[in-house]
Amino acid sequence: MPLTLPNLLSFFRIAAAPMLLLAAWAGMKTLFFTLFFAMLLSDALDGFLARILHQTSELGARLDSYGDIATYLTTPVAVWLLFPEIVKSEKAYIIAALILYLLPAVFTLIKFGKLASYHTWITKISALLMSTGVVVLLLFHKPLLFHIAVWFLAIEALENITITLILKEQKTDIRTLWHAWRYRN
Repeated sequence: MPLTLPNLLSFFRIAAAPMLLLAAWAGMKTLFFTLFFAMLLSDALDGFLARILHQTSELGARLDSYGDIATYLTTPVAVWLLFPEIVKSEKAYIIAALILYLLPAVFTLIKFGKLASYHTWITKISALLMSTGVVVLLLFHKPLLFHIAVWFLAIEALENITITLILKEQKTDIRTLWHAWRYRN
């Protein structure tokens, strides 16, 4: 397995996820935010660096997806530990976000027996919106951007499910629904 910088950044997210939970469990908000921001930054950089360094690979795409899963599944638990009042007030949106995040994964597991690593443009926009929305919610207790991000996540989930239904075999790095149609034909 190549130890490229992009792969190491994805590994960092996977390794940092339990540390995020420990920081939250210990009530260490500064460490939580430091790890959370580092995880978001590594997510933003790994694919970008892979492309400019010509180090893209199916392994890298999968590691990025596993890093995303580690980040997006541990963050709600950590937030619940540190900010229970926010979780209580935003429970419906948090549950909706988790369902919308997991639903496309269930479709790809059923159809292909493994997780998708589509990395669509909508997914990238959705990740940016969600990350910013969560930060604004946690730091400033303003939920509007988080709510918008959850609605946008619904669009992302619909696109990813549609791509899964269109493709005949598992592919990585499908940029748009149009690209999925092209790969099918």
